[in-house]
Amino acid sequence: MDTGLLILRLLVGVLITGHGVQKISTHLGGKGLDGGVREFRTDGFRGGALTALAAGGGQIGSGLLLAAGLLTPLAATGAIGVMTVALTVKWPNGLWVQNDGYEYPLVLIGAAAALAATGPGAWSLDRMLGLTPYPLWWTSLVLVAGIGSGLLTRLVLHRAPVA
Repeated sequence: MDTGLLILRLLVGVLITGHGVQKISTHLGGKGLDGGVREFRTDGFRGGALTALAAGGGQIGSGLLLAAGLLTPLAATGAIGVMTVALTVKWPNGLWVQNDGYEYPLVLIGAAAALAATGPGAWSLDRMLGLTPYPLWWTSLVLVAGIGSGLLTRLVLHRAPVA
């Protein structure tokens, strides 16, 4: 089980981190901070560079924490939050990714929730620091805080469509 959790943490954490790096830099195929700002504006968000930096920073931070298995409930909350925003952007396109749907953010939300429920496993910084096991009720808190923060972000930062 610990090997599976390590693989899951590394895969999900590195992918979320990479997604954040792309938002704010030209590394990993990103279009730089200006490209991140354009992406958010195209998706109907206000805030400019601050929005792109907050989203990219949230993805980088939560992804690195997940990969390391450090502060796993906090890391999962952050990942669920940023991926909930992404899910709301892609929602009108339906589920499937080939139609620019929300399939991928949903998978990452599910994986982060699974890590919150199971804990990071034996090969994690949480375990090395004696922070685990986390109580199972943390999973509910992680889901509510993560989804809630993503929906609140969407509500506060998204402009109403112009008629």
